[in-house]
Amino acid sequence: QVQLVESGGGLVQPGDSLRLSCETSGFAIHDFAMRWYRQSPGKEREFVAAIGNPTFHIDYAESVKGRFTISRDELRRTAYLQMNILKPEDTAVYYCNARLQVLDERATEYWGQGTQVTVSS
Repeated sequence: QVQLVESGGGLVQPGDSLRLSCETSGFAIHDFAMRWYRQSPGKEREFVAAIGNPTFHIDYAESVKGRFTISRDELRRTAYLQMNILKPEDTAVYYCNARLQVLDERATEYWGQGTQVTVSS
């Protein structure tokens, strides 16, 4: 059974930090790039960060560069998103995504259920 389970979200104040985790099972994670997306009510789902394997393939949305860090642990089958200096505009449901690393628009991908991050005073 393929599973991607996000955790680590919560309610924090501006300037605080959170670390999101995405625990995976049921597929060969070493063949997949791991990505984080987020979506706020009434808005389109937005790309946040991606990390390939090998891990020197890393990309971030412009809005989070310098504040967020994506990483992965192959042995734990887990991807992480360290979020620092959180802002109210970071409030969203954060989703973990795994996408097969092939040059094909139809590449296999999986999604987690999401974890809520709320940044508010």
